[in-house]
Amino acid sequence: MAQDKIQTPLVAQTIDEKHESNKSSNFMVYLTTFVAVCGSFAFGSCAGYSSPTQSSITQDLNLSLAEYSLFGSILTFGAMIGAITSGPIADFVGRKGALRISSAFCSAGWLAIYFAEGLVVLDMGRLATGYGMGVFSYVVPVFIAEIAPKNLRGMLTAANQLMICAAVSLSFVIGTMIQWRILALIGMVPCVVLVVGLFFVPESPRWLAKTGNQKQFWVALRKLRGKNADISDEADEIQDYIETLEKLPKTKLWDLFQRRYSRSVIIGVGLMVCQQFGGINGICFYTSSIFESAGFPGDLGTIIYALLQIVVTALNALFLDKAGRKPLLLVSATGLVLGCLTTALSFYLKTYEIGLSTVPALAVTGILLYIVSFSAGMGAIPWVIMSEVFPINIKGAAGSLATLVNWFGAWAISFTFNFLLSWSSYGTFIIYAAINAGAIVFVIKMVPETKGRTLEQIQAAING
Repeated sequence: MAQDKIQTPLVAQTIDEKHESNKSSNFMVYLTTFVAVCGSFAFGSCAGYSSPTQSSITQDLNLSLAEYSLFGSILTFGAMIGAITSGPIADFVGRKGALRISSAFCSAGWLAIYFAEGLVVLDMGRLATGYGMGVFSYVVPVFIAEIAPKNLRGMLTAANQLMICAAVSLSFVIGTMIQWRILALIGMVPCVVLVVGLFFVPESPRWLAKTGNQKQFWVALRKLRGKNADISDEADEIQDYIETLEKLPKTKLWDLFQRRYSRSVIIGVGLMVCQQFGGINGICFYTSSIFESAGFPGDLGTIIYALLQIVVTALNALFLDKAGRKPLLLVSATGLVLGCLTTALSFYLKTYEIGLSTVPALAVTGILLYIVSFSAGMGAIPWVIMSEVFPINIKGAAGSLATLVNWFGAWAISFTFNFLLSWSSYGTFIIYAAINAGAIVFVIKMVPETKGRTLEQIQAAING
């Protein structure tokens, strides 16, 4: 009965797209997205900090390789803690409140790193920035998805990944030119811009409706769509859906595994498994050493990698609402398989000393094909779909679970990569190819196309 109530307004209501576009204004949507993705830029600044600063920090603070490795890796543990708490925080204090908390942790962490004179304060700062990253990784795409109109939602949510890539690449470049303490202060800039910007943008209307703030809900939706826009159909659809959800029992973590939510949880968590266990963090963190081991200049390879990642991620954001999520995921996963197999072939030839002159070219081709393919879909789209498929009454718990799985996968792949590479260089990439082939099957069987549908329509179709 509840499911019928959920689906009725979704089938009955149709918005005249042309009429809506003539009256609505997307200025506030774009401004809100810009403010939100400052969190993504802060995320990327944290992720890209340790690589260019390793030699200078170890020299200035007299750290051993093991001590610096702890400093680098503790970021992921902080992110896992942030992932666990991100959903409940965003549900309790709102999307804007969660962004403020995350910015505060990142800023405090950067200040600790700036003033650090020893390992303990340095690691505490890194842990705090990691916590902020974990919260940002969930809240930013969810906030954007909840404020964006359906025809722009894919592009705007994908801007999250674009800003992460841009910040990582920028950290790589400027980190080699300035002192590591100054780079830590620069890391605070997007946090400051975010906190200031939040005073000028509205809260998520869907969260306001869920918490019963009806007056603020109408004000926020009106502000986002423009004063001349007709928001009655969209507002009714959101409220009808949330009223139906409110009649269902309050959900706890173990309720995620009930049949009514199982498909959305499998989709959200499964895409995070596909994204991370396909090898991205191992390849990303050790790109330079992979190129060098294949006989190609590591610095040149890293620069090409960074530029390609930004360009292709930007193109992905532009075409996401036109091409659709599912086709891009399938193209991306297919490219990942081919990239892994090409890289595996290069290391196989090197191991058995066959056609050694072709090894560098094959390795570069394979890695760059992998990066282009990942940026074309598997990098951004799992976060887009994660923000779309969970009903708002389980979004906090389910989003935390999906984000935690993502960060655990990031840690597991980066931790095991060197061990696998020492076991068998070509075997490592064959394993990743097999996992990415499994991702193709998963996308075909489980992932729906969400392009051009409201969040309520998507969630009702999946969970109904």
